[in-house]
Order: sequence, then C-alpha cells, then structure tokens
Amino acid sequence: MESVGTKCVCVCVCVFCSSHRCVILSQDSSASGQRNKKRQQRHGQALLQRVKRGWVWNQFFVLEEYTGMEPLYIGKLHSDMDKGDGSIKYILSGDGAGSTFTIDDSTGDIHAIQRLDREVKAQYHLRAQARNRLTDRPLEPESMFIVKIQDINDNEPKFLDGPYRASVPEMSKIGTSVIQLTATDADDPTYGNSARVVYSILEGQPYFSVDAKTGLVRVSLDNMDRETRENYTVVIQAKDMGGQLGGLAGTTTVNIRLSDVNDNPPMFDQRLYQMSVPESAPVGWVVGRVWAKDRDIGVNAEMTYSIIDGDGRETFDINTDPTNLFGIITIKKPLDFESKPSYTLKVEGANSQLDPAHRQSGPFKDVTIVHVSVEDVNEPPVFDSAAYYIELAEDAEIGTVVRVVSARDPDAANNTVRYDIDRSSDPRKHFYIDITSGSLRTVRTLDREETVWHNFTVLAMEMNNPAQTSSVSVAVKVLDVNDNPPALSDYFDAYVCENAKAGQLIQTVTAVDPDEPTGGQRFYYSLAPEAANNPNFTLRDNQDNTAWILTRRGGWAKREQSVFYLPVLISDGEQPVQTSTATMTVRVCSCDHDGNAMSCSAEAYSLPASLSRGALIAILACIFVLLVMILLMLSLRTHRKKPYPCDEEENVHENIVRYDDEGGGEEDTEAFDIAAMWNPCEAHRHGVAGGQGKTRQDMLPEIESLSRYVPQACVMVGGLGVGLCVGTGGDGDTNVHGYVLAKLLEADVDPCAPPYDSLQTYAYEGEGSVAESLSSLQSAASNDDHEYDYLSEWGPRFKKLAEMYGALEDGPPPQSPIW
Repeated sequence: MESVGTKCVCVCVCVFCSSHRCVILSQDSSASGQRNKKRQQRHGQALLQRVKRGWVWNQFFVLEEYTGMEPLYIGKLHSDMDKGDGSIKYILSGDGAGSTFTIDDSTGDIHAIQRLDREVKAQYHLRAQARNRLTDRPLEPESMFIVKIQDINDNEPKFLDGPYRASVPEMSKIGTSVIQLTATDADDPTYGNSARVVYSILEGQPYFSVDAKTGLVRVSLDNMDRETRENYTVVIQAKDMGGQLGGLAGTTTVNIRLSDVNDNPPMFDQRLYQMSVPESAPVGWVVGRVWAKDRDIGVNAEMTYSIIDGDGRETFDINTDPTNLFGIITIKKPLDFESKPSYTLKVEGANSQLDPAHRQSGPFKDVTIVHVSVEDVNEPPVFDSAAYYIELAEDAEIGTVVRVVSARDPDAANNTVRYDIDRSSDPRKHFYIDITSGSLRTVRTLDREETVWHNFTVLAMEMNNPAQTSSVSVAVKVLDVNDNPPALSDYFDAYVCENAKAGQLIQTVTAVDPDEPTGGQRFYYSLAPEAANNPNFTLRDNQDNTAWILTRRGGWAKREQSVFYLPVLISDGEQPVQTSTATMTVRVCSCDHDGNAMSCSAEAYSLPASLSRGALIAILACIFVLLVMILLMLSLRTHRKKPYPCDEEENVHENIVRYDDEGGGEEDTEAFDIAAMWNPCEAHRHGVAGGQGKTRQDMLPEIESLSRYVPQACVMVGGLGVGLCVGTGGDGDTNVHGYVLAKLLEADVDPCAPPYDSLQTYAYEGEGSVAESLSSLQSAASNDDHEYDYLSEWGPRFKKLAEMYGALEDGPPPQSPIW
C-alpha cells in the first residue's frame, strides 16, 4: 500500500485464532511519515497540506502452544522501496531473533521455529530494518515491534503446599474455620476464564465443607467427638474456567485431626481397692496405686489425688505419679499390726485442667474407697531407748552395775528376750551383761588415762527365735579420779658450774599428771624429808606449777665430788592427794664465761696434762699402720706355694696326678689310667699276654667281692723290702679291708707322696655274689627250693644266718683273712 508522495513499509501479520482463520492487516510506517514531512519542508510545500496518516503496527499477537508440523507464520515485513528485484534485504533482531524467530531476508516473512509458551515468556521485543543487499546501507531506520503470546487454557490449578494438615477442637460448632486453601493457575488471569478457579469438596462430607470462591474449609457437622473418631481425610478440588465443562482441575488432600477438649469426667476403674502392707515397711513405702481413667488425653487427662476421709488419713499419703495419671499411696507413719491391723481411705481423683466451655459436662472428679490391711511380721525386740549414755568413775569396783537395758518383743506372742554383748565391739571384755535381766556390769578395772570412752553394742534376741535380733549402742564415759601421782616432766639431769656462787639458779623443774581435775592442775614442790637440810642445794616453789633449784654455797670442784643427787617431792592439789619423789642428778662441770658446760667428766678419767690431743692422735695412727702391715704379711705367706720334698717323677698311685701346666686337654697322655681300677680281671690278662707272672703294680690287689676263686696276691712296698700279702680265707673270700690298709701303708712310706692326707675314691663295686640275688621277688620266679649252703662259707659273721637256714656245716668255721 502506498501513499501519495511517500514511501511506507507494510507488515502483513497472519493471526491464527481459535477458528483458524487468517486476518491480514496493512499498517503505515511511522518512520516513513517522518521522512515525507522533512521532504515537504525542503520543497517549500505548505504546512497546511493534508497528508494521509500511517497505521500503528507496533504490536502483534500470536497464540501459544502451536502444535503444527510447519513453522508458525508470524507476519511479513515489506518496504515501499522493495521493487521485487531482490535488492532489499530484511533484518530481524531483538528477543529470540535467530533462535525463536526467523525471517526470510528476501520476502520479509517472519516465522516461529520453536514452541511458544506464554507461561515461560509472555512477549518478545523485536527490531526490523530494510537494507540494500549490495551496499548493506540501511534503507529505512530500525522499527520496534512487540510480539505478544496469547494465552490458552493449558495449565490446571495446583495446590503448591499440599497435602495439608489441620486440626480443629472437637465439639466445634458448624461453620468453624479449619484451614484456608489456595490453588494457583499459571494461565493468564486477565484473558478469558483460564485462571478463574472454583473449589469443591470431593471427599469428607458431611463433616466438612469448602467455600467455592475462597477455598476456606469449615466444619459442617455439629458435636464431632474425638473419643469417637479423631482423624478425617478431606479431598478438595480446584477447577478453572469458572468450573465450566472443559476446564482443567487439580486436587489436594487435607488431613484433619480433632484436638481434645476436657469434655469427659474421670472415673475410677474400681469402686473398692484392696491393698496390704507388712507392718515392718518403712516410712515412704509404696502401698499401691489407684487410677481414675479419663477418656480425654494430654493435659485434659491429668489428675490430682487426695485422701478426703477415712481412719488412715494421718497414717497414709497419696501423690500423683510423674505422668500425672496415677495416684501413689505411701506410708506416712510407722505401722503396727498389734495396734491397728487395717485402715480405710476415701480417695478422690479430679482433673487438674478444666475447660470453661464444657463445665456443664462435669463434675470432673470421682471418688473410690481403699482398704489397707496391715500384715503381721515377726519383729525383733525393741529397746526402750535408741541409745544409752553412761558415766562411770574409773575407780568403780569390779561387778558394779552400770545400767540396766531393757527390750521387749513387739509381737503379740511377746516372746522372752535374752541379752548379750557384741564382743567385736568390746574386745578386751570390760563389761558383762546379764542374759535375762539386761544388767550391765564391769568385769575389769577401768582406767581413764588408758581409755576415756567405751563404745560397745548390746544385742537383744528372742529366746524362741534367735534370728530375731536387734542391737543398741552403749557409750560409757570413764570419769576421772585422782589416782596418779605427779612426776617431773623432763628434767632429771642438771649441772652446776665450778665457779657457781650461792643462790644461783641451776634448773627450773615442772611436773605432769595424767589426771585431769576439773579446776586444773596444781602442783606443790619441796625437797624430800631426807634432803630438807641439804647444804648444797635448796628448792623454791614458785606457786605457778614450777620450782627452782638453787645453790646454797659456792666453791664447787669436780675433784672433790663430781655428782650430787637431789630428791624432789611433788604433790597435787586434788583429793586424795597423790605424791611422788623424783631424784635429780646434778653434775659439777667446767664452764665458760657464759655459764655453758664444757666438761663434766670425773677427774679420774681425764687425760694427763702433759699428753696433748695431737700426740694421742699420732700414737693411734702408728698402731693402725702396724696392724695393717702384719695382716698383709700373713696374707702373703698363706698364698705362697710350698715345694715337694722330692722332685723325682714317679708313677703316682691312687689317681694323684701332678700337673705343671693348666691345660693340655686330650693331648695330656701322662695322666693315670683309672680304667684299670674298674675291672680287676685286667691285671691277670695283662700278665698272661706278656708271658710274665708278675702283675702290674698300679692294679694290685685285685678285688672280686664274695668270690671264692681269687688267688692270693702280694704287694711289694716301694724299695723298702716290705711285703704285704692279701690272701683268702678258707672260703676264698677277698679281704677288701686289707687291700685298703695296704694302699694306706704304701702311701705312708712313700717319700715322694704329698705331705698331707688325701681322700682316695675307688669306683669299683665288685662283680656280684655267687649267691646271686636274695630278693624274694626273684626267688619266687623258681619253683625249686633255694639252697643256702654257701652261707656257711661266708665266715663267722654269717653264722647266725646260716643256722637259721640250716646251712651250717660240721667242719671247722672259716678263718678270717690274715696279714
């Protein structure tokens, strides 16, 4: 479309309505009108010339949610300078240009290449321009236009905070508000009815209802009781399009709970409670509990209990347990079956929290009866006092009755009670109690100075049932009696200087007394009667429990008399008066100018004046050195080796070997072969082999114990020509004793033997007896009678044994070996 003398850009917009009809609009460009106005001014045309007004085209509308297969056509750009030869290029820029919207640069057709959603973006701001395709020069200035997305009903109402929970007091009136619900519709509320929501209830009638416009849920049934039903589920629907057919709907769930109110009075589950308790139960003992049940819950069911009547109001108490539901009955005073065997209590239970709106449903309390039976218990004896305190003078005579304790059996049987003292509490057995009367007596002398308090335990037990025993503490305080004489506290030894003058103080004395009189100690001092006229010393009582020892003369000398003895008499001021005499030793000492003692030794023990201390020390040092030298010489002499009297090296008998070195080990071949001593037959074998009748000297004599067939052997002693023969008796026995004596004689006459005695050890034990074993076990192995004829061959020592076994022969007795 063109105007007279002007150029315009036409944009054709295709709008799809709900009936899919297309409407084409032609609009004038405001930019072209401005250019025409300037052109008219340049040519001087009259300002009053009428110009055709252009169309306003800066807004375009398009429906959302296009579902076609082809891109959605939005509109068309066209410039009046476009001759259709393709020299004009159309440019589109702004929101979504190139991504959401595209333009055909030749024809100016605008399409939407993406699905448009008003709930995502409601409008787009775009800019359009025509340019020369060859020079890219703008032919028209940029024009702004808006593409608005028109809403369609494509979103259902939603309850963003669902599901919901709510509560309303039970017994609420009709119309009581429960909860406010709001549904949100994403559609445009200003366009049509897409976002107009209407509420309705789908589930929950007839208990609840909902306001169609506001979504407020209310109670619609009167007197709903929580104790009958507590929880309700309500389903609410929100529908757009004003609830018309075809609108979209959304639902949510509301869980409504009836909250409790105190509308039910409590009621005890029993009209009479029977309880029992032993009479020995202590105060605070739980007797039992009662419960006034309440259909309400929470604070509305909390109870307070009280005893409102009955003969046990002073004996029992009731309190509410920590849950505030039960009443706990406890003992408030000690029970005694013999005094009262049962009690009756009237207990009331009442709600502690009342609701003024429901007072007419009351009273909110109930009453029950509790009967408490006291059970009899075999109780131990009971003393008439919880403890006993006794004061007793320490001079009480043995057998004095201290106190009579008394206990009784509290049971109805009233058994006889017997008494005793727990000896672990009175280990020294100072007291005795009469088993039947309970009289406490002393059995030992009491001494307050030794033990002031005596604490012991008295036991009382039933005679018929000793297991029923009770105890009581007895405290005996021993009262003081003036029975101890005073004595000097510390000073039994004093000294007087040789230069002391008459009237000089040499000692202050004090006294102690284990007694403790009520008015305090008072001591009196004086010299004993035998020293009343003592010419050397005198005593002055200072009247303050102290006394002074003073000299009566001067001119003291140790050589004349070094020690003086002074008897002092001390008495106390209590009745009966106790006195004692203490002897003080006064020594005469040499003193310095300040009166300090230097030497108090007697003259007879003093050193001579001519011998100084240094000389005495020198003499003692010389004596010590001399003693050390003597001890050293004796030690060296003891460890010195002594030479043998003969250096001749000969074969040493009896395994005495001399070694000049300390080693050698297996290479030492000069040692004595002791194997020869182990087998006495070795000597004979060596003699036969050598063709000589002479036996080895170091192997004689041969020993075969109890052998009757060993021949006589002779031993030549050294070179002295002394022969010693060891022969056999008539029975052929070897005299081992003779062999040992021969060896000793040989050692005694050997000049090269060591000059000291030695202990020789012979390991040979013999080859056994021809009589074989005498064991009864071995003898039993043979069925033949054992013969004991060989006993007659053993000599006179076995004669008695041979007679016992009938083996004694008529021949002459065997002879003893002879030398």
